[in-house]
Amino acid sequence: MIAGLGMPQAAHADAPVSNRASLKADLCYQIVTDRFFDGNTANNNPAKSPGLYDSSKTNWKLYWGGDFAGIQQKLSYLQGLGVTAIWISPPVDNIDRAAVYNGVPNAGYHGYWARDFKRPEEHFGTWSEFDNLIAAAHQAGIKVIVDWAPNHTGPANPADASFAEKGALYDNGTYLADYINDPNGYFHHNGGITNFDDRYETQYKNLADLADLEQTHPTIDAYLKDAIASWLNRGVDGLRVDAVKHMTFGWQRSAADRLLRAKDQFLFGEWYLGSKNDPLYGDNVRFANQSGISVLDFYMNIAMRETFGQGASMRNLDAAINKTAADYVYKENLVTFIDNHDMSRFLSLQNNTTWLHQALAFLLTIRGTPCIYYGTEQYLHNDTNGGGDPYNRPMMPGFSTTTTAYQLISRLSALRQNQPALAWGGHQQRWLNDDVYIYERRFFNDVVLVAINKSATSYAINGLYTALPPGSYSDQLNGLLGGFGISVGSGSGGNNPVASFTLGPGKVAVWSYRAPEPATPQIGSVGPVLTRAGNRVTIEGRGFGSSGTVSFGSATATVQSWSANRIVVTVPSVAAGTTPVTVTTGGGTSNAYNVMLLSGAQVPVTFTVTNASPTAYGDNIYLTGNVYELGNWSTNPGVALGPMLAPNYPTWFITASVPACTTIQFKFIKIAANGTVTWENGANHTYTTPCSGTGSVTVGWQY
Repeated sequence: MIAGLGMPQAAHADAPVSNRASLKADLCYQIVTDRFFDGNTANNNPAKSPGLYDSSKTNWKLYWGGDFAGIQQKLSYLQGLGVTAIWISPPVDNIDRAAVYNGVPNAGYHGYWARDFKRPEEHFGTWSEFDNLIAAAHQAGIKVIVDWAPNHTGPANPADASFAEKGALYDNGTYLADYINDPNGYFHHNGGITNFDDRYETQYKNLADLADLEQTHPTIDAYLKDAIASWLNRGVDGLRVDAVKHMTFGWQRSAADRLLRAKDQFLFGEWYLGSKNDPLYGDNVRFANQSGISVLDFYMNIAMRETFGQGASMRNLDAAINKTAADYVYKENLVTFIDNHDMSRFLSLQNNTTWLHQALAFLLTIRGTPCIYYGTEQYLHNDTNGGGDPYNRPMMPGFSTTTTAYQLISRLSALRQNQPALAWGGHQQRWLNDDVYIYERRFFNDVVLVAINKSATSYAINGLYTALPPGSYSDQLNGLLGGFGISVGSGSGGNNPVASFTLGPGKVAVWSYRAPEPATPQIGSVGPVLTRAGNRVTIEGRGFGSSGTVSFGSATATVQSWSANRIVVTVPSVAAGTTPVTVTTGGGTSNAYNVMLLSGAQVPVTFTVTNASPTAYGDNIYLTGNVYELGNWSTNPGVALGPMLAPNYPTWFITASVPACTTIQFKFIKIAANGTVTWENGANHTYTTPCSGTGSVTVGWQY
C-alpha cells in the first residue's frame, strides 16, 4: 500500500519518476488546477487578492477553488486511471486585482497572467502544499510537469485604468516594472499581434494584450531562468513551455541548455498551429527538431478531430502519421492530444462517446506521449458558445472509476508502460479504407496491432498481415470496445497472415506481443536529445544486460547506473553536432540513436546586419558561422539561422544561442526564393560572446 493513497501502486516496467528525461512510455494528464478539486477551502478567497473567487461558479473568468491540495487528494484516482505524469497549470503568482473586460471581472485562475514567477499563486496553495503535492505524486509513481509561461505577464492595456496591475512584474515580492512604467525596457512596446503568420509580430508584439517580456534583456533573462530553476529545485520533473511560437528560438535554446544542465528532464512546448496548412508549420518543426524542447502535436490533433469528430476518412490519419514521421526528427517525443484548454472539448465538437472512445484508443496507441485533458474520462464538456475558452474549463464533475473511458485509458496506459512497441516503436499501416484503420507499432520483435472501425458498417478483414508471431492473441481491452481474439499464421519477412475476421461497427481491438529479452542491446530512447559534455543522459531500451559501454560517436561515456532496460551516463567530451549514441555489451552493439551536442554553455546573442543586400519577395537573409550553433558555415536554410527579421528593412536581426566565452566568426547570406545563395563580401566578422547573460552585435553588410 502507498501511504495516504489507500491502494496498491500500479505495476510499471520501471519506476516512472526515475527517468525525467523521457515521457515516451508515460500517460500525461493535463489539469487546470483551479477546476479540478478544492482540497483546501481556506485559500479560496485569500487576503492578498480578495474578491477573485466565485463560490457560485457562474463567472467562468474567476477562481472556483481547485488547488494543489485538491490534486494531491485525488492522486489515487489518477493512479487508477494509469496516469504517470500530471501537467498542471502555471503555479506562479498571478494578478491580484481583476482585469475587467466588457464589464466582466477576470482573474488569472488559469495561471497565465503572472506577476511574480518566484512565488506560488495563493489561490492554489502555499509552498508547503506544493512540496507536499510533489512528494505524494512521486510516492505514487507520478511525475509532475509544471506549465511555464515566460513570454508575458498579465494584461497590459494602457488605455484602460481598470486593468489595475498593467502587466506588473515582481521579483519574489519586489516590484520591478509594469507595462506603463518600464524605464529599463523589460517589455516589448510594439502593440498587439494582428498577423499571427508574421514571424516578427508573433515574437515581438503582445499576445492577447498580455505584456510581452523582453527575454534578451539581461535582467529578464536571468530572472526567468533563475525563477524556473527554483521550481525545478523543489522536485518538478519537467516543463511544458507556453507560447513557444511567440519567443525567439535562440533565447529558448539557451534556456533549455541552462535547465538541462541543472537537471535531466523532458521539455515540451506549445506551438499553436491554426491548421495543417499553417504558414509557420515548418518553423514549428525546426523548433521541435533543434531547440531541445519538443512540442504538442497540433498537426495530429487537427487530423484526429477531423477524422473522429468531423467525418474525415481514416486515410487522413494515416497521411498525418506519415507526414509527421517524415518531418520530425524525434517524433516519439511529440505530445499528442485530442483537446485541451485552448479549444473546444471533443464532446463539444462531436457529442458521441463511441467516437470519443475510438479517438482515445488511437491516441494511446500511436507514437508520442498521449495527454488526456482533465475530465475527458468523465465525459466532461460544456457546449456554451461552442464550448471554447472558458467553457472548455468546467469544474471536474466527479471521480467515477467505472466509466468506459476511464477503463479504456487505464488498460491502454498499463499496456504502454510495459510494451516497448508503444513507447518506442515505428508505425506501419496494415489495412486501410475510409472507415477502418489497422496499424502496427513495432520495436524490433515487440509488436502491437490495432484495429479501429469508426463506421456503422461491418467490414470483412481479409488479406491482413502482421509482424505478430504465429499464434493466438486476445484483445488487450478485454472486449471493452467490442474487440476479440485473432489467429496469426506463418509467413515471412515480418508478414504473417491473420485469419480473416469481421470488424463490427464502432469496434476497437488491440493485440500485443512482447518478445523475450534480446541478446543484442536495442536502444529505444535517449534523453535529453539536446545535451553537452558533463550533462546526464538516460538511455532506455532492451537487452542491456548488467554491464557494457556507452559511446557518443567514438568517445566512451562514464556510466552512472546500469540495468537491463535503462542506463544513465555522463556525456563525454565530443565535438559539437549530431552524434550517434550506441550501447555495446557481450551480445553486440545496438542500433544508433542520434542526439545534439552543443559546443558548451549557451548564451543568447542578438545579431544585427544593417544595409543588407536588397531582397525581393521570397528572398531572406540568414546567419551562418564557424560553430555548430551557427550552422558550421552551412548555406542550407534548414541549418543556417533564419529567416532573420526585418521590421526596419534593410536592417535584419536574429537572436541565436551560441557558446559562451567564445570568439566566433560569422557572416550573413541572402538565400533567394529560387535557392540562389549570395554571400556578403570581405573578411569574416568576429565577436567574443559574453561568459554569461546576453549579448548583441551589429555590423554592416559588406559589399
